[in-house]
Amino acid sequence: MGRTNEPPRLPEGGFAAWNRDRLGVARRGADECGDVWQLEPGVYVAATAEPCEAVLRRAHDFPKAPSPLFPPSKRSGGAPTPEERAHAHAARMRGLRAQAVAARIGEIAPGTARFVDRWPTDQDVEVLPPVRHALAEIGVRYLYSEDAPTLLPHAFQLFLAREVLARPSRWEWPRWIPTPARRFRTRQQVAFTDALRPIVRRRRSSGRLGDDTLGQMLRPSPRYGLLPEEAVLDTLPGITVATFETPSRAAGWILLHLARYPQAASRVAAEAALLPADPAATTSTHLDNLHYTQALVREVLRLHPPSWLLTRRTARETQLAGYTIDAGSTVLVCPYTAHRDAREHPDPDRFQPERWLDDEGPPAGPGVFLSFGTGPHGCEGTALAMAMLTLLTAQTARRYRLSEPPGPEPSHQVATYEGLATVGLRLRATSRSRGQSWAPSES
Repeated sequence: MGRTNEPPRLPEGGFAAWNRDRLGVARRGADECGDVWQLEPGVYVAATAEPCEAVLRRAHDFPKAPSPLFPPSKRSGGAPTPEERAHAHAARMRGLRAQAVAARIGEIAPGTARFVDRWPTDQDVEVLPPVRHALAEIGVRYLYSEDAPTLLPHAFQLFLAREVLARPSRWEWPRWIPTPARRFRTRQQVAFTDALRPIVRRRRSSGRLGDDTLGQMLRPSPRYGLLPEEAVLDTLPGITVATFETPSRAAGWILLHLARYPQAASRVAAEAALLPADPAATTSTHLDNLHYTQALVREVLRLHPPSWLLTRRTARETQLAGYTIDAGSTVLVCPYTAHRDAREHPDPDRFQPERWLDDEGPPAGPGVFLSFGTGPHGCEGTALAMAMLTLLTAQTARRYRLSEPPGPEPSHQVATYEGLATVGLRLRATSRSRGQSWAPSES
């Protein structure tokens, strides 16, 4: 006999329905079953704001599965210990925290301006490849400064390895089986670390460590001392890809909204007109003054979180939203439906950037914004991603009006397997005339 306090099961749900229409089933589960519901025996979905927040913050009860995309390399010197990897994470954060990003806005803004300069006007363009290239240039340069040109080609190969591994497969092979995708991943990871190793040794031997993220990792910590070389090398492939992979998905949704909501785009353009003519002169003060632009970015990420589904496993029997969850169960955290929780976001399906403006009183309850996760495993590059996306949005709207291609064919396809993405998105950019005004209200 089943427990009486099990989460409800969605009628006509299950994996078959889920694989046909993930977003639709996720919405139906939240609407019909509430905070937590059961997809299959032992597989639960945290669907609304509060339980999503609880799962992500309670890492001792709901740990992240230990399956890194780029696992430690097997070298003669030995893989970094868990303690060394934790220290490496702390060292990376010295270069990625909000204050560090704010100090380097003048290095980020030129990359977003170059993306805008390269966009061919008055023709339909598939936008995600150039967006990804631009954000990769920015992200890799932020991490490695003058050594970025050496590492950028390897970063693209790491991204390709990630894409190959993420493709749906009929079989879930044990981790120890060297599938072609895993062998390709290993080759690219080794090539990246082989290119990075002489850079690390050159910086350490010369004493010129650099002020970038790599430089922060090479500095001895007062508490932990000097990081071993392998700990530096093995913990950088993942964050290198992360600086542009997830932001590229987000940028696709943002550009699509600029095309679909021209009045909002014009308001962004008016705000962006106050940015310096020389992008390198952009400071954190300029960024902070882009109030509406930042609100628009947050609103797009609320409606279309790039990482719309996060997986956790229960370490022990525990309680969630009043239900008992057995040890070893899978819990799917769904920011996509949490962000549509009407208790936190009135009229949740409406695109309304104004809900995030200070004078409107932005929501402050748990789980109201989970696009970058939260808790111990929240995205460490949040500040960098928000800076890149805000400046990309502002620079694009200042220069262009965007539109979707005319005709019956959709401008994109929605992908949900690995993340929420606008696959094949095509848009047209038309030069914006000076002095164009914006209207303050839009349905």
